[in-house]
Amino acid sequence: MSKTTKQVDEVVIRFAGDSGDGMQLTGGRFTETTAIVGNDLSTLPDFPAEIRAPAGSLAGVSAFQIKFSSKDIHTPGDAPDILVAMNPAALKAHQTEILPGGTIICNANAFTPKNLKLAGYETNPLEDKTLEDHYTVYSVEMSKMVALASEDLGLSSKIVDRTKNFFALGLLFWIYDRPTQPTKDWLAIKFAKKPEIVEANVRAMDAGYNYGETTEIFTTRYTVDKASLPPGTYRNVVGNYALSMGLAAAAEKSKLNLFYGGYPITPASDILHTLSAWKHLGIKTFQAEDEIAGITAVLGAAFTGSLGVTATSGPGIALKGEAMGLAVIAELPIVVVNVQRGGPSTGLPTKTEQSDLLQAMYGRNGEAPMPVIASSTPGDCFYAAYEACRIAIKYMTPVMLLTDGYLANGSEPWQVPILKNLPPIDVKFADKSSMVDGQFMPYLRDKKTLARPWAIPGVKGLEHRIGGIEKEDVTGNISYDPENHHHMVETRAKKVETIADEFGKSEIFGNKSGDLLILSWGGTKGACRSAVEALQAKKKKVSHLHIRWINPLPKDLGEILIKFKNVLMPEINYGQLSKIIRAEYLVDIKGLNLVRGKPISSADIQEEANSLIG
Repeated sequence: MSKTTKQVDEVVIRFAGDSGDGMQLTGGRFTETTAIVGNDLSTLPDFPAEIRAPAGSLAGVSAFQIKFSSKDIHTPGDAPDILVAMNPAALKAHQTEILPGGTIICNANAFTPKNLKLAGYETNPLEDKTLEDHYTVYSVEMSKMVALASEDLGLSSKIVDRTKNFFALGLLFWIYDRPTQPTKDWLAIKFAKKPEIVEANVRAMDAGYNYGETTEIFTTRYTVDKASLPPGTYRNVVGNYALSMGLAAAAEKSKLNLFYGGYPITPASDILHTLSAWKHLGIKTFQAEDEIAGITAVLGAAFTGSLGVTATSGPGIALKGEAMGLAVIAELPIVVVNVQRGGPSTGLPTKTEQSDLLQAMYGRNGEAPMPVIASSTPGDCFYAAYEACRIAIKYMTPVMLLTDGYLANGSEPWQVPILKNLPPIDVKFADKSSMVDGQFMPYLRDKKTLARPWAIPGVKGLEHRIGGIEKEDVTGNISYDPENHHHMVETRAKKVETIADEFGKSEIFGNKSGDLLILSWGGTKGACRSAVEALQAKKKKVSHLHIRWINPLPKDLGEILIKFKNVLMPEINYGQLSKIIRAEYLVDIKGLNLVRGKPISSADIQEEANSLIG
């Protein structure tokens, strides 16, 4: 039977299976290959919250979604065009999200009576025809074919069966016209000491690719043209890795030593892992026994003139609260990264939410304002980290950087920046200019930034008190004077407000007035932009504004809001930023609040927008 080729603009694929089936690896390899081909792409890894859930159970399903396109895209897609299900549980967990008329490819060998029962099926959906009215279903004996492909290698059946994910990968490579050689090269490096494992996986991938080529059930291949991207050097980048590079770039630009102190916590652990491998860049990492030790070590590093950074998630932020208050009153430059996850408590450690914004704003005792910035894409994690470091140093303040599980683990093509083109980070340590009558004044502030001098311990004449007791203005002496306390609290708040002078005018996507303004912050940016583009294509008077700095808010936000009849803010929480903006500007913001441990979809936003403006 002849094969046909069909050109499409974009595709959404979801790989799903047991947490031990290698779905993240499979998705990662498809992503890397797609980046090499030159498509624009966005990914969404979906890890099970119960990483050790029983094999074949719904709780143990791991998934990886990728959207790739010849056009500029903003999200990993709402619903998959094609689902690769390695077992019944994977099919059960994701079947309802597939687009009507979409494609399902299943590993038929995994649909055993035991696995069907674990997934809650009374009959085999591959045999009872219940799926065929809605989807195109391909039942492929992947486990059987990888066993045949490697039968002469002398490997155990268990090891061979683990290669079935590469069979699925090879089949998808064929369907979407992707080369296999980059993955073969990667395997050769990854398992250099185990050539038999390399061979088994290569054979499995080739078997999948050849199955697509030779079988008569797959009659159509699909091609997606290269995306038109600005010229430059590109790489595929994951959010946590991009953030780590942003911290390293800030250290290089400022010529400061980077000290990272933190406790490994999902989903922030990769930041520690990444930075610890960069000792050759002069980066020092400290894996602390607990969250408090991590941030207090960072405070000590900042006091001694290093760029101090810690990273955690919501439960860790709760523990770090007192030390962050100490950083506020001591006015030391540190960066606190919060990779948000589903809460409360341990909650959903592998699932994404915008759960900690109110905690970032107010989760400290007393009046303890901190600048808060939120990254919007995996690649933007680099620039948000760099900017957080720059602001911390310039204004002598702790800064909180918010990302989330979706941004941290997701990936996209990223244009590698040129270091010399990044904004300068100028560091000026305290000297004689901070003295009055021969006495060092640790709170003698810069008139523009209100930053206090950064004095390095051990420098003669710069001795000063440090600690959490309120300081007297200018002198830094301990003070219990009510008016002085009020003044210092007010000054620390004004210092944060002053940062807004750097923002310039807010950029609105669309008209500056209309029926509806959709606001976004953090990882909702892509879904909001996609929704607005779709609504504008239908001639709706809808615009989009993304808020990057949460504290301080842009100076022109108030005058922007009043020019629209309706304002909608989608958030993956119960309306945290909506509450702040309502209180600040007395604007009736409508919230779209979905707390499901997964990103809000463009379709959700469009539906809500249509309900507001018709």
